[in-house]
Amino acid sequence: MGVTLVPASQLPVLVVLLVLGTVAKLATVRSGGEPGALSRLGPAVLVPGRLQAPALVACAVGELVLAAGLLLSTVPVFRWATVMFFALSTYVLLELRRRRPDAGCGCFGDVSSAPVGVRSVGRTVALTGMAVMTVWADVPGWMTFVQPSWWTAAGVALLLVLSPELEELVDRVRYRAPCEQRRAPDQSVTLARLRGSGPWRTHEDLLASPEPYDTWRELCWRFYAFASKDDGDVVFAVYLSGRRPVVRAAVVSAEDTGSLPSYTPVSA
Repeated sequence: MGVTLVPASQLPVLVVLLVLGTVAKLATVRSGGEPGALSRLGPAVLVPGRLQAPALVACAVGELVLAAGLLLSTVPVFRWATVMFFALSTYVLLELRRRRPDAGCGCFGDVSSAPVGVRSVGRTVALTGMAVMTVWADVPGWMTFVQPSWWTAAGVALLLVLSPELEELVDRVRYRAPCEQRRAPDQSVTLARLRGSGPWRTHEDLLASPEPYDTWRELCWRFYAFASKDDGDVVFAVYLSGRRPVVRAAVVSAEDTGSLPSYTPVSA
């Protein structure tokens, strides 16, 4: 059977979409988001608060397993499991529209935070149909990447029309808030960046403790104050934007601390 036949043509679309869903969900869980953000995303919205992050991670892992099965094998169980996954997703989205009209589908993490609409439901219906088509394909997904067809392009075009996330991404690019108004990365992420920086390695021997006793944000900077072995402070400043943020350090002696009796957090 040729790999360009209709049943196999949607395998690349399904594999790529499942992988994108996995990456987006894991990125959303890792970033932490705003307080209560996960409670507005399916499937996290359907479980108690302490299980919301694990629910998104479990969904992401399931999508990754399905993507790997479609890509590397022709085992029917992966094909039928994909059909069931998208069919169940359709049911969940319909339930969200009925029970929680304010919640987003969470299909691509926090990018899918807009309330579930007809397009989101239509997309899962289309994906269910695409998954049904692949049940009768006798080739692994990787072969369809080598020889794509016009039917593959048609499937991509259909999903683009049915994806409201595209407008959200365009809006984020066009109306990106200045650095001082953006949501800051999780503190554990910022602290890890600090500890991997040159200024940290230079001043690490001066620290009385590896943990900061105070931290605060001012505009685009996150500050960390550490007690020094010399009865002073070592203050680090980490810029909150960029993949390799700038890190600055200052050593404050005990005589200088009187001019700054306390560190006052400043919210942006």
